[in-house]
Amino acid sequence: MADINIGDDSPEFSLPSTDGSDVIGSELRGSTVVLYFYPKDDTPGCTKEACGFRDNYDKLTEKGVVVLGVSRDNIESHHKFTNKYSLPFPLLSDPESEVAKKFGAYGEKKMYGRVYEGVLRQTFLIGTDGKIKHIWRRVKTATHAEEVLSAVEALSD
Repeated sequence: MADINIGDDSPEFSLPSTDGSDVIGSELRGSTVVLYFYPKDDTPGCTKEACGFRDNYDKLTEKGVVVLGVSRDNIESHHKFTNKYSLPFPLLSDPESEVAKKFGAYGEKKMYGRVYEGVLRQTFLIGTDGKIKHIWRRVKTATHAEEVLSAVEALSD
């Protein structure tokens, strides 16, 4: 698992997207990117988080931000999730968690006393220069999008 810190270059990646293209990290240079990793489509916490980004999407895009959600789910699952909640941003499919691992957003989780490996709910704010500007390792799904928006606004000050 990678150890990514603020100021590091964003790891290179290429993942299929719900918009039909492959999203390539290096092609996002020049844009501010919110790359958020989440465990599973259409589950309570993930839905709250996605809808928070949906509800703040206009404010984020006004600041030139590209919002991208990443999980292990396949594109078909992502399309259902996107359509059900009218998500205006692409979701990326990372079935083997390769990109999550590059960002350090994969590791040990505990639920109901069970310990297992999985995608960790984490968000990375990547600057126009391709460097990591902010990392959220612990996410409160209900207020996360507002926290991200505040960090984006602080970048442009």
